[in-house]
Amino acid sequence: MDLTGKIIAALPERGGVAKSSGNSWKVQEFVLETQEQYPHKMMFSIFGEDKIAQAAIKVGDTVTVSFDINAREFNGRWYNDVRAWKVEHVDGGAGVAPAAAPYVAPAAPAATPFAPSDDKDDLPF
Repeated sequence: MDLTGKIIAALPERGGVAKSSGNSWKVQEFVLETQEQYPHKMMFSIFGEDKIAQAAIKVGDTVTVSFDINAREFNGRWYNDVRAWKVEHVDGGAGVAPAAAPYVAPAAPAATPFAPSDDKDDLPF
């Protein structure tokens, strides 16, 4: 899945050492806001020190994020994980529309106007 928007927050990097392998790990989370009429926010994470450095994301950047969504259970509760696997910077030209098309709700079917001369009565009462 892909989403284009502006980075509005970059949370601090977190890291640790895996218990099973002893390898160190790092993860950083970012908040992206879409540039639609009704903006939406999404928090996503980038896992791995090399991938964090390669993405080079700063607050205010406009980016297209390719990501996977996964859910996991912990102590009887479920949590979503939005993990980015590719980040592309969008040129910062003035008034540039996002690469992804905004969601447009399908048009509702036109209502048939009621005319008092209709002989058919569909009402059940």
